[in-house]
Amino acid sequence: MKKYILAGIAAVLAIACAEKPEKKPMYTLFVGTYTDGDSEGIYTYTFDANTGELSNQQLAAKLTNPSYLAISDDKKNLYAVQETADFDSLGGGVTAFSLNKDVLRLQNSMGTQGAHPCHVSLSGDGYLAVANYTGGNVSIFSLNDDGSLADNPQIIDHKSLDSVKTSHAHMAKFNAGGLMVTDLGLDAVKRYNKKGDGFVPAEQNSLPFKDGAGPRHFTFGNNGQLLYVINELNSTISVFEKAGNGNYKEVQVVSTLDADFDGESFCADIHLSPDGKFLYGSNRGENTIVIFEVDKDSGQLELVGRESVHGDWPRNFSMDPTGEFLLVANKKTSNIAIFKRDAENGTLTFLNEVKHPNPVCLVFLD
Repeated sequence: MKKYILAGIAAVLAIACAEKPEKKPMYTLFVGTYTDGDSEGIYTYTFDANTGELSNQQLAAKLTNPSYLAISDDKKNLYAVQETADFDSLGGGVTAFSLNKDVLRLQNSMGTQGAHPCHVSLSGDGYLAVANYTGGNVSIFSLNDDGSLADNPQIIDHKSLDSVKTSHAHMAKFNAGGLMVTDLGLDAVKRYNKKGDGFVPAEQNSLPFKDGAGPRHFTFGNNGQLLYVINELNSTISVFEKAGNGNYKEVQVVSTLDADFDGESFCADIHLSPDGKFLYGSNRGENTIVIFEVDKDSGQLELVGRESVHGDWPRNFSMDPTGEFLLVANKKTSNIAIFKRDAENGTLTFLNEVKHPNPVCLVFLD
């Protein structure tokens, strides 16, 4: 009898252990900001992936307008633009930090040779690209062995590409084929290939958009076979498919706004879920995150719905490393809103928020 009782207890304990949810780690969230208010630079938080809560706010680095951040693949460096026009006589700047867990140490800063740099990205093999919005150009830096910025960046000038429209480079991101740049002012995505130590126009050097679309940010799906571009000015998402010759062709354009919305709204950021099943975009004005399901065969989009951002003017948003949460930086209301993400349906449920001055960019250290 005693043997059966002990076996029963062991079975109950086994079931209890099996049902106990796996404890998820804590992550560091870096927050880039505008410093024309109460913010002083780059901040860190501790993010609890078990509860979706942010805590332990710290000022990681004092810096002017670090509005976009990027972390190296090896987690040893963090880079931040200085979105100004007066870093030096040519425009804004970009700063390299060494990164030890969540501690930043300044390495060096360089001028980007263009005003108001608004995006920074890394190639993974020793290059860093900065999009200069007002400058209408892109700066490509080589990186030293310690991750610091090398001198004499390559400058790709878009101002000479159109005699009517005004160039506004908004995002420059490396991919397997080289470098792609959204130019909001030229209504185009420009493509560049790596050649020698620099980057040159690709065979398909430009993807055109409807006049006034204002392509802003983009992301790749299906291992680069699909390209999703969010358009700031006409509040749409353009879907491109990559052909066998390496060229992209537009296959779909969808609105990000509710049909009943009446007012001004401007898109900002775009991200795919980790499993590639859902696409999210931010609307500044409507103040929502719009949600699309991605067709598993064609990659085209079908509207799921939208969720209020519980704030005003959502800029960058980010999913945590588990993919279970989505965090939104609401610039005008100075808050970061945290949502639980339904992995099956793509929908978002508001959990909580933290107040933070002028948040713009959210980047997780995983």
